[in-house]
Amino acid sequence: MPVTIHDVARRAQVSPSTVSRALSASHLVRGTTRDRVLAAAKELGYQPNPAARSLITGRTGNIGIVVPDLNNPFYTGVLRGVQARARQSGYAVFFADGEEDPVAEEALVRAMSRQVDGVVMCAPFASDTQLRALAGLTSLALLNRRLRDVPAALMDSASGMRQVVDHLYALGHRHVAYLNGPGSSWSNRERRRGLRAAATRARMTVVDFGPFEPKFEGGVAAADLALAGGVTAIMCYNDLMALGVLSRLADRGVAVPHEMSVVGFDNLLYAAVCAPPLTTVAMPMEAGGRAAVDLLLAGVEGTEDGAGPYRELTTNLIVRATTAAASTSNPDNHPPAV
Repeated sequence: MPVTIHDVARRAQVSPSTVSRALSASHLVRGTTRDRVLAAAKELGYQPNPAARSLITGRTGNIGIVVPDLNNPFYTGVLRGVQARARQSGYAVFFADGEEDPVAEEALVRAMSRQVDGVVMCAPFASDTQLRALAGLTSLALLNRRLRDVPAALMDSASGMRQVVDHLYALGHRHVAYLNGPGSSWSNRERRRGLRAAATRARMTVVDFGPFEPKFEGGVAAADLALAGGVTAIMCYNDLMALGVLSRLADRGVAVPHEMSVVGFDNLLYAAVCAPPLTTVAMPMEAGGRAAVDLLLAGVEGTEDGAGPYRELTTNLIVRATTAAASTSNPDNHPPAV
């Protein structure tokens, strides 16, 4: 027969209600009594009924996470961080793909809100108005999106882009391209903000292209435009686009980095193993996931530390083999691949 709360109560020599409080609201039970109950539950292998515990605490023991594109390995890293921190805190994780659709994102959070204690939304496409409405429905934490009064973990994209500009400037690049990601993306806006400030300071000319899909295919489509712009370096919104650029440049016979430098953003696993290995900005994916869960649970459990609703995580340039001294030749002289 399964162990019941009454078995634990008899072993610990307390009432069943004391066992319930010790296991679900331990701050309401004296320390020595709580320890005795926990020891008895462990000895007997007692597992509290989740539904009953939810009725007592008003919590489900679950959190949700909505990402815009599960096919993007960036969010795989974020999910690892979310899962690890949630597990440490005793929470299960429900996750869903918003498919870069603000309507789908809102519908998913509304559906999840009945089954979770709060939701982490990663780089949401939803409008500020939609997000505020969702924050009124359930506890919410954002990743790479800033919204007043909503907790958020923010990776410092602007600083990462400044590091890219400084690196390219030191290599002699003065006329460069930036391939934009989605126009509605907070991260893209932050990268452009950092890029504009650093390029102005360095007197570097930046040619903007896009927006493009933040995928391999987006980079392939953008590469010819950048080549026609007469630039010596191409900065990409993310690594997936950079890989597409590298593929297209190879098709056209453009040597990287001797004729064209290329920089990505994210530091996905692919960046280290592609040929040539990609210079990129390392984004703290797992740390971002952990920080977002910390912020979410601080609100759920009422343990805010007074440090404010935002956590900013540092980014770092990883120099590999796709950047070199600026070329004096015109790589656009290479004919398009047939």
